[in-house]
Amino acid sequence: MKELENRADVELLVHRFYDKVRANPEIGSFFNDTITDWDHHLEKLSDFWESNLFYAGKYRGRPGRAHIMVDYNFNHQIEAKHFGVWLNLWVNTLDEYFEGEVAERAKFNARNMATNFQMKIFMARPK
Repeated sequence: MKELENRADVELLVHRFYDKVRANPEIGSFFNDTITDWDHHLEKLSDFWESNLFYAGKYRGRPGRAHIMVDYNFNHQIEAKHFGVWLNLWVNTLDEYFEGEVAERAKFNARNMATNFQMKIFMARPK
């Protein structure tokens, strides 16, 4: 095990995590049916997590809006359990490769993001 220390570590984490996500029977279709350029998407997600964990300032985007649109495109089928699956895969991937303070912060931040995105999705749904 090693500390999560730099961009290369973030890229390893993001790539291994999304390998699991894409293969997952419960949430894989949300990603596989939405993302058309995985290389670009993984680069963008690496920017996101590098900025999130190391304050790199590289990420530009509106992830809340993107998640709302995915839910819309899937006829509002995203449920709390899907965020649980996503979060478990994230934590398991972190635990598989990394330890230490930054890895723990990555888990904490992901928990907060999952809750935040879940609330944004549900609040954006038609009444």
